[in-house]
Amino acid sequence: MLPCVTTQNDFTEAAVTLPVRVRDLLPADLPACTWSGSDTHLRHVERALARAAAGEVDYLAVCTSADLPVAIGGIDYHVSEGAGTLWQLAVLPALQSRGLGTLLVRAAERRIRDRGLRTAALAVEEDNSRARALYERLGYVAYGREPDAWDEEGPDGSIRRRETMCVLLRKSL
Repeated sequence: MLPCVTTQNDFTEAAVTLPVRVRDLLPADLPACTWSGSDTHLRHVERALARAAAGEVDYLAVCTSADLPVAIGGIDYHVSEGAGTLWQLAVLPALQSRGLGTLLVRAAERRIRDRGLRTAALAVEEDNSRARALYERLGYVAYGREPDAWDEEGPDGSIRRRETMCVLLRKSL
């Protein structure tokens, strides 16, 4: 049986249960992933999918029964020797705090173990306490800090460089 996510609208008493499954993200999925970020972000995901085709990374999608991605994220096997590094993890905002992030991370950890690796790593922005709490609840332990930067697209389409400090976390699998 597929895992399910249950959501409840603040305006009604009804709860909705949606079966979901994890699969590889495909280039054809990108138009349905606009919730995950800007056009610039989606171009980065598209490049990651080309790397996935070459076996350098895995890029996963948690999908509804209608096969629509509601959570996505990648695993890079070339960032840190002996580890799979999770990155670009995102959950559809309306479905956050429903277990989809946990499902995505656990699926990523299985992929890492399937490659014969025994460590999962990731970086989270210092001010993203919600994501850090999830990772720590899943057994990730902080071991350092490092600056990170990437291009970010503004509402007007302009590109600016985002610079931030990240906490480095890892977990033995």
